[in-house]
Amino acid sequence: MTYKYSCTFPLTGRNKVARFSAWAAEHAADIPVSLPQQAPIESTALTVRVQSVEDRRNLIKRLATAEL
Repeated sequence: MTYKYSCTFPLTGRNKVARFSAWAAEHAADIPVSLPQQAPIESTALTVRVQSVEDRRNLIKRLATAEL
């Protein structure tokens, strides 16, 4: 599988990848994503890679109302 498209959204604090993974498992299980292995605590964003433009659009729509 290739993940050609990316979606970067604001996310601060610790355990960004773990928090996003838990949220995605519950709210976006139908969208396959590729996450970085880790993200620095100082970072203020997380970049998620997806397979298609439609997946990217759906993920952005779902993240608009998410509280991570």
